[in-house]
Amino acid sequence: MKNKFYNCLLFFFSLFSGAQEFEFINLFDASNDNKIACYRIPSLVTATNGTLIAAIDERNNNCKDLKWNDDINIVMRKSYDNGKTWKKIEKIIDYPLGESASDPSMIVDRMTQEIFLFFNYMDLNNSKDIYRFMVISSKDHGESWSKPKDITGQITKKNWEKDFMFITSGRGTQTKDGTLLHCLVNLNNGTHVFGSKDHGKNWFLINYALKPGDESKIVELSNGNWLVNSRVNSNNSRYSHLSNDKGLTWKTFKNIDLKDSGCNASIINYENKLLLFSNAYSSENRENMTISTSYDNGSNWKTLTSIHKGSSAYSTMTKIENGDVGLLFEKDNYSKNTFVIISKNLFLEK
Repeated sequence: MKNKFYNCLLFFFSLFSGAQEFEFINLFDASNDNKIACYRIPSLVTATNGTLIAAIDERNNNCKDLKWNDDINIVMRKSYDNGKTWKKIEKIIDYPLGESASDPSMIVDRMTQEIFLFFNYMDLNNSKDIYRFMVISSKDHGESWSKPKDITGQITKKNWEKDFMFITSGRGTQTKDGTLLHCLVNLNNGTHVFGSKDHGKNWFLINYALKPGDESKIVELSNGNWLVNSRVNSNNSRYSHLSNDKGLTWKTFKNIDLKDSGCNASIINYENKLLLFSNAYSSENRENMTISTSYDNGSNWKTLTSIHKGSSAYSTMTKIENGDVGLLFEKDNYSKNTFVIISKNLFLEK
């Protein structure tokens, strides 16, 4: 009886002190294959049947980004038991040498059950520095995928052809009315929201530049407003952009309570007014992977817990079928891409 009481005390002490024990699963680790330079830029979603799908760049020859790497493929792993175990790596995008695909991101259409996976494409041999934007989709929870479809003309402007631009990696979102939303970054002309009102048949661009902002994530709030949270490289904090008219106008404000070193992060609307945010929570270095919470639709944030205090970079989150949250992040100087489960008991208010 005393042991049970003691264990309970330890549990509640760790819960309130923030000292948590997490189990790390390395989903993508280049040290296991000397043909691969590194895995980078993770994306993670939960299919409507509960399957977890993790996608990422397989970077060969070198670990550089799309513009400087002529051999990047997209690979993925799936879990059918809420992230406890994972299937082997499977390659879903593999262009010939000289053509690369990078920065996967996904949106799950909860109404049609279709999953859309976006990636940035470049033909480094014939169209160097020209970015194209592609999408594939799955109607069977990630078991098979369609051929790539080029949607560049639908979500960019004609005078953008030579701009440095990309679809933000990680994930987009779906609103209550079924609209699919995502973020496109144009380093010359600002961050823009794009989406689809017909479940991915056609795509549109919202003609409003969000500044400041680099890689950005969008969520719909409980009141129907749209919130975009942005990386800003010249600052030590995040910025948010808020729209109450479906993207026609925006209000921008600084998140002084979200430290950031200039790195891609993740935000999800867990339920009601509760938002969860993951990032390398440091104003100087890419380190200290942390979960933060907002219980007022993103107006204020508080640090919940540090997942890994060491080297950390890009992250992506998803709500698991049982209510827990899955986090996949770049760890230990990009050498590992680690999955960890965050118990719902940690952030749900009692």
